[in-house]
Amino acid sequence: MNRVPVAFIGAGLMGGAMVERLRERGWPVAVHDVDPACAERARSAGATVCASAREAAEHLEEGGLLVLVVVDAAQCREVLWGERGAAAALRSGQTLLLCPTIAPEDTEAIAARLAPLGVDTIDAPMSGGPARARAGTMSLMLAGPEAALQRHAGLLADLSNSQFRVGERVGDGARTKLVNNLLAGINLAGAAEALALAQRLGLDLARTLDVIERSSGQSWIGSDRLRRQLAGDTAPRAHMTLLAKDTRLAVAAGRAAGHGGVLGPQAAAVFAAALQEGMAGLDDGALIDWMRAHPDGLPKP
Repeated sequence: MNRVPVAFIGAGLMGGAMVERLRERGWPVAVHDVDPACAERARSAGATVCASAREAAEHLEEGGLLVLVVVDAAQCREVLWGERGAAAALRSGQTLLLCPTIAPEDTEAIAARLAPLGVDTIDAPMSGGPARARAGTMSLMLAGPEAALQRHAGLLADLSNSQFRVGERVGDGARTKLVNNLLAGINLAGAAEALALAQRLGLDLARTLDVIERSSGQSWIGSDRLRRQLAGDTAPRAHMTLLAKDTRLAVAAGRAAGHGGVLGPQAAAVFAAALQEGMAGLDDGALIDWMRAHPDGLPKP
C-alpha cells in the first residue's frame, strides 16, 4: 500500500491516539494542535508538527486526506477558514475526514463550502474512546461519496476495524452519532443514578456494579465510567462537556425533526446542570457525584 502523507488538525485524546496508530502503521503524518503538550506527544510518535492548520494541509499530496479531530463546529470553521486556516491550502481531489460530533447542518454546511474547491467531505464521527482509537478498534460512522471512501479505504482500515457505512449523504454520520450518544448519555445518567441509589440503600457499590454488569441493567458506558470512578481513577478520558454537547445537539436535532422525546431531554438537562456546577473539566463518570449530591433530582429553576 502506498502510504502518502496525512494531515491532522487536533491531536488531543482521540486525535493523538489516531496519530500514534497511523504512525505505527507506517503513515507519514503532519499535525497541528494549539496545545504544546499534544503537539509534543505527536512529535514523539514521529509526526511532523506544524505551526498552523494551513501548514499541516500543505504537506498533503494530490488526493490527500485532511483529518479534523477538534471539539465542535466553531473550531471546525476556525481551523478551516480562520487565520492560517487549512482550506486555503486544499486542492481539488483532496478529501476532508470530519470526525467531531457536530450538528448535521454544520456538517452539511462545511461540505457545501468545500465542494466548489473540488474537495470531498467524509462525515466520520467516532466512538469508543482513546484506547480503542489507539488500537484501531474504535467505531467509525461513515457517510460521503463512495469514490472518496474507496480512495481512502486503506487508511480508514488502519484507523478502524469497526466501520459503518451509513450512506452517501453527508450529515448522516452526524445523525447516527447523535442517536448513539444520546443513548450513551441516557445510559450513563441512569447508571449513575442507580449507583447513587445503591449508596443510599447502604449497598456496597463495587459489588452492586458486579451484579449490574452480569444482569439486565448492564451498559458498556456505565461499566466503563463508573468502574473507574469507584476505583478512584478520576483522570478525564472523556470530559463532561462532550456528552453535555452531544445530548444537547441530539435533542435539538430530534425537535427539529418533530421528535421531542422523554428521556433524552432529561439526560441533556442533567449534563447541563453538572456543567453549571463546575464539572465541565471532569471525566463524565463523575456524574455519579452529581447524582449523589442531588437525591431529589434536578434543581428547580
